[in-house]
Amino acid sequence: MSLGAAAWGDQSVELAWTGSSDTNVAGYFLNYGTRTGSYPSQINVGTNTTAKVPGLKEGVTYHFVVTAYDSYGLQSDPSNEAIFITPGLLLLSPAAKSGNPVNLQFPVAPAHWYEVQATKDLLSWATIWQTTPATSNAWVQFADPQTSAFQRRFYRLVMH
Repeated sequence: MSLGAAAWGDQSVELAWTGSSDTNVAGYFLNYGTRTGSYPSQINVGTNTTAKVPGLKEGVTYHFVVTAYDSYGLQSDPSNEAIFITPGLLLLSPAAKSGNPVNLQFPVAPAHWYEVQATKDLLSWATIWQTTPATSNAWVQFADPQTSAFQRRFYRLVMH
């Protein structure tokens, strides 16, 4: 079995996998957790080869595997692990001293691109940086070189 993930940006993830060719398979369990090799949460998805997992926390890394089971409840070895960092979190690290840039970090999801926008008054927003479409689920970092030019500066992240 192979397992893949797609991000939708709503604190959930939809997973899909290739079903087993074994005719004894009665269904699948989707297992997940926040540490590699540890999957305390389990969803019985029956014979479906897709599942949406809601309720994921922004910025948290989740690890997923699928196991097939037969009519006796015996489970297969787990699939390869899929890793997903939930988007929607923007971490700011203030400048260490005056004149240094503010560092921004955020997780990106495959096939999406992101705009970092800034404002001094919360009314007029300007795009100050953007990513290219992400090819994998990862953390991205940006240092705002204009930090010292503003007495106050607010940021937001827009996912496309």
